[in-house]
Amino acid sequence: AGASGLARRVIECIRRLDVAHLELFFFSTKHTMKVFVTRRIPQEGMAILKQAGICEVSVWDSDEPVPRSDLLKRVEGVHGLLCMLSDRIDTEVLDAAGPNLKVISTLSVGFDHLAIDELRKRGIRLGYTPDVLTDATAELTVALLLATARRLPEGIQEVKSGGWSSWKPLWLCGYGLSGSTVGVLGLGRIGLAIAQRLKPFGVKRLLYTGRHPKPHAQEVDGEYVPLDTLLCESDFVVVSCALTPDTCGLCDKAFFSKMKTTAVFINTSRLGAVVNQDDLFEALSIGQIAAAGLDVTSPEPLPTDHPLLTLTNCVILPHIGSATYSTRATMAKLSANNLLAGLTRDAMPSELKL
Repeated sequence: AGASGLARRVIECIRRLDVAHLELFFFSTKHTMKVFVTRRIPQEGMAILKQAGICEVSVWDSDEPVPRSDLLKRVEGVHGLLCMLSDRIDTEVLDAAGPNLKVISTLSVGFDHLAIDELRKRGIRLGYTPDVLTDATAELTVALLLATARRLPEGIQEVKSGGWSSWKPLWLCGYGLSGSTVGVLGLGRIGLAIAQRLKPFGVKRLLYTGRHPKPHAQEVDGEYVPLDTLLCESDFVVVSCALTPDTCGLCDKAFFSKMKTTAVFINTSRLGAVVNQDDLFEALSIGQIAAAGLDVTSPEPLPTDHPLLTLTNCVILPHIGSATYSTRATMAKLSANNLLAGLTRDAMPSELKL
């Protein structure tokens, strides 16, 4: 209205502002953004959320998963959701949350538990935690491989049960890495980190397979070979691939039949569904392969009466690949920062582009 020079300058300054951030500024001065965290997480992550001062944080204060009915109630009207790999965030949950939901941050590398297509349709941004758990998972894989190959759980049980009598030449003999051939299915970040840790044990050959050769395989003298070649020639087969339609159930009866009878099978991949567990049980029971070590199963947790748990040549861990204090703290901090960036419409430290 009869704009003076000063008024025109003010208008121009406003026009130059990022409209999204301007809207957020006016919104946040009147309302507190609501956030729901579906599990108790490391304090490092909670501290970041609380100190940000832009959101009201509600937490399912338990180490156990939030029941479905409670999840549907607690997400009502939230602007941000920080969830776990075990939380099924589907259309029902998104509908329960309503139109305010703008960002989901999952404390995981995987996102199979999320309705990705629905997030894309609704314009909901997604943060996740890749890279930070590579070292921890690789270390756990090596530990599981050694424990399985050298029969450590059996030895511990023999000590506890009184089965340790005297030294015997062939008692509890296992398989060593020195001079061996190791085959890795999926030489991505974690697969490469596993190979790097195994090479110093004196591994003679490192084979790998996948959709295409990896340039970084040179770092571990990796040989790109067909899957059948890898299975026939490897003393240790390590699965470290993503779960896709091509890899689901990949490790089946035909797969195990191509392995050496002295071979050790290890699965620390994204999910247990890569393995047909009935076929694995049969392969272990009849001596088709020597032993197996699993950090992931299907389902999780594995029922205590599952046949695999009756076998002494099968070592099963409760999906603890990333379970170090430092790794989980880093995951929590990254998840919190992803969430805050989504709420303020800034660039996320680690966003999955939908």
